Amino acid sequence: MPRIIISNQSNPYLNIAVENYLLAQPSDGDITMYLWQNRRTVVIGQNQNPYSECNVEQLEADGGFLMRRKTGGGAVFHDLGNLNFSFIVPYEVYDQTRQFSVLQKAVAQYGLQTEVSGRNDVLCQGRKFSGNAFSKGRNQRLHHGTILIRTDVEVLQKYLKVKPAKLQKHGVASVQSRVVNLSELNPDITAQNIIPHLIQAFEQEYGAPVQTIEFEQVIKAPEVQQLYAEFASAEWKYGRWQQFRAQRAAQFEWGGVEVSVDVDQASSTITAVDIASDGLFPDDIALAQQLLTGADTHTAPPIPASASPTTSQILADIFHLIYS
Repeated sequence: MPRIIISNQSNPYLNIAVENYLLAQPSDGDITMYLWQNRRTVVIGQNQNPYSECNVEQLEADGGFLMRRKTGGGAVFHDLGNLNFSFIVPYEVYDQTRQFSVLQKAVAQYGLQTEVSGRNDVLCQGRKFSGNAFSKGRNQRLHHGTILIRTDVEVLQKYLKVKPAKLQKHGVASVQSRVVNLSELNPDITAQNIIPHLIQAFEQEYGAPVQTIEFEQVIKAPEVQQLYAEFASAEWKYGRWQQFRAQRAAQFEWGGVEVSVDVDQASSTITAVDIASDGLFPDDIALAQQLLTGADTHTAPPIPASASPTTSQILADIFHLIYS
């Protein structure tokens, strides 16, 4: 059965706490669509360096929020002109094509045709209005994303730092030329009036009426408050990145990387490695850090024979960046 939860709060730490709480619940076979909005927030991926991605001091001086999620991908800006969606789906019925279809069907109600580009972007008229990221929980999987509807693009540009290499990859000259608000293409669309269309598309896609779960009931769970404290903490948001200084950087097909390595010259071993990345593969980044820590400085560690082709490529690229 499809079910819907709609947040009535705009605090990013509470909203992301609810999402992570839902993902951690045992699967009962139901598919949940969770809709939420954040006020003046820069959201960064699990492995990103906030100081490379965002003008942190300016954001916080303006009363905004920095929030680090537990999925990969790049930095995005949220305001009340932006609607966020999360699909929490049991492993056995998880299907990104169907989940994307809910979004696309809803947008089509405004006469706008869309396409999924690569693994995580949804485009309209060749410009991005939705970025998506993915994660695996113990019992369920997560697919979440943004819908740019009436976001203040000038404010977005004020806070986000976009690396020239990424812009060159996309063949464009600015953040503004890459993204589009749907209200630019159809002024009738708003972050509120698209919600009934999302619910209708959700019901059509999964062939059953939705069950509504009240947000106030969900946030009563003690686990939500514990997660709220974690996401709001300085340790989670900034952590080691306050001292991070990138020594090497590169842009690969799967994402951008910045690397900092500490070396013990006496033993010729790597004693610590930090990797910042906007790629969608946080587990592979963690594996790279694990393999490199304690490795010889002259010879890259072997790539595990059990690694998937994607993991092997990511490890090979990172090792080449460090050892070349």
